[in-house]
Amino acid sequence: MPNRLADETSPYLLQHKDNPVDWLPWGPEAKRLAAERNVPILLSIGYSACHWCHVMERESFEDEATAAFMNEGFLPVKVDREERPDIDAIYMEAVQSMTGQGGWPMTVFCDPDGVPFYGGTYFPPQPRQGMPSFQMVMEAVLDAWSNRRDEINERAEKTRDQLAAIARIAPADEPLEPGLLERATEGLKRMADLQNGGFGGAPKFPPASAIDLLLALGERAIPERTLNAMAAGGIYDQLGGGFARYSVDGVWLVPHFEKMLYDNALLARSYLRGYLEFGHQRYRRVCVETLDWALEEMRGPEGAFYSALDADSEGVEGRYYTWSADEVREVLTEAGLDPEAVGVLEHLGVTDAGNWEGTNVLNLRGGAASERPQGWESARQALLARRAERVRPGLDDKRLTSWNALMISALAEAGAALTEPRYLKAAGECADFLLTEMRDSEGRLLRSFNRGRGHLNAYLEDHAYLVEALVALYEASFEPRWFAAARELAEAMIERFGDRENGGFFTTSDDHEQLIARRKDIDDHPIPSGNASAALGLLRLEALSGARHYGEWAEGVLRMLSGPAERHPEALAYLLTAASFQLSPTREVALIAPDGADREALSDLAAVVRARFRPNVVLAGGNAGASEPALLADRPAFDGGATAYVCERFACKAPVSSPEELAALLD
Repeated sequence: MPNRLADETSPYLLQHKDNPVDWLPWGPEAKRLAAERNVPILLSIGYSACHWCHVMERESFEDEATAAFMNEGFLPVKVDREERPDIDAIYMEAVQSMTGQGGWPMTVFCDPDGVPFYGGTYFPPQPRQGMPSFQMVMEAVLDAWSNRRDEINERAEKTRDQLAAIARIAPADEPLEPGLLERATEGLKRMADLQNGGFGGAPKFPPASAIDLLLALGERAIPERTLNAMAAGGIYDQLGGGFARYSVDGVWLVPHFEKMLYDNALLARSYLRGYLEFGHQRYRRVCVETLDWALEEMRGPEGAFYSALDADSEGVEGRYYTWSADEVREVLTEAGLDPEAVGVLEHLGVTDAGNWEGTNVLNLRGGAASERPQGWESARQALLARRAERVRPGLDDKRLTSWNALMISALAEAGAALTEPRYLKAAGECADFLLTEMRDSEGRLLRSFNRGRGHLNAYLEDHAYLVEALVALYEASFEPRWFAAARELAEAMIERFGDRENGGFFTTSDDHEQLIARRKDIDDHPIPSGNASAALGLLRLEALSGARHYGEWAEGVLRMLSGPAERHPEALAYLLTAASFQLSPTREVALIAPDGADREALSDLAAVVRARFRPNVVLAGGNAGASEPALLADRPAFDGGATAYVCERFACKAPVSSPEELAALLD
């Protein structure tokens, strides 16, 4: 008989609806029942594409005896970390402070008010490798609950205070100064793996924000090395496009095979920017293949994007993506290709011994990522067709506002820079969906959509990413409605999330469910924090609109986090990108078309702006007489043709009308 998760929309929660564990979703009912029964809450947090979450489910949550023990001694609660990042952040910090490490699945034991007193990550069914069994852990927790309750109660208030501390970070007294960026850059250089790309050792996560920051600051070696290494590694799907979540080794060869929407949105944008900066065609190819993968495999019928593909198929991690050498030879031979003559095995690093657990993760590490052997496309199509016959990894088909907003930004930026109308069309359709269907009855933004309905209050990151996405979509299309929507959403974000005492923004809105702590998200790894995204989006809005209060709120974020950003530049790289935008000379470019002309009249001038990665440029376009954004106001078109104004702080140089003249002003 299904438990209480059967009515949820999260694929992760629905995976557990038939467990013999009496799971409840997070909510007041769970706390009430725990208090009535006087038992601890056993909080289990994970996500649908999590390999070890599946393992713990098979080993423990599907086991009748383990489930019976859980049901009798605890109030079991399941949470999808992707739907509820507020809950995940609170309990992740608690587990890390208790154990020195964190991850998923996360297992946390709490009092009926939700205050944690013990926790960990994956627990095996039997003791192994120094880990106690899940049963042993539960027995120890129940013993403490029965015999040391006073200690648990005494620690509860201190725990609440510690978990809320991050929200009390006070802003720096002094304004930002340019030396911050220089010191942060030097810190990133010290951390960089100059041989293999990226930062640090295994496991290695794609550092999209750090790549973009270094490119914005004019640093070339580390971004180029990292972009090359990731594109050549097994972390990139050499057949179908798109990136896995991270590499289990330090050389980007063997991935943890799950594919997340957010990684691919961020990395598509990084490869686009790398292409614009370096001109390498392989970067353009990776960008296009990644976006095309998302459009083909991750897009729902309404135009929004699904969340993730699982690492596992048929219960085995990576089975869908890995190959034996014999199977590759067989596929190529059936396709009429001589495996040895076309050189595909060598090109993709395929050996009889394999490079991971006796199988081959396809990669280009043995050669130049830009090269393709003769017959490559025929071989790729044949291998893709064979792969399509396999059991596909599970799909997490919920649509999250923030992750979709990241994909809108990538599609808009790529559509404009590569002159790809289909990308702009897809970005616009996704934005329309978020702005219409992801709203509650009072017009407030929602977090998650599935099974035909949206639900859950949206978080800061949902608002901030979408503000950035709408600005990017406006700059790519010059459609005024996107700019108007960005301003409306920015005002709601300031009103509902802004901290008027210490600056910055809370993770949750002022009308959100009251948790044991109200926090601020500040970490930009692996995705930008809501605060960093809010700062950059507001700074870009200020540059387009001239509305000073946007800059003031952004400055509050930067002054609050400048100290941590200097000490931990990789972890706060997106925040440093916002700082770079504020500290560097920002150029505002206004393109004016004559009355009666359409936006195509601006295409030649816009192409000049978009031909390079220009992180500190904002772009507006419209007809003479337009008043929004304010950057366009009172700017005529001259001599009956399109006219460009290049400004700093709304003080403009003499207008120009030719692409060559505009390029000279920008370069």
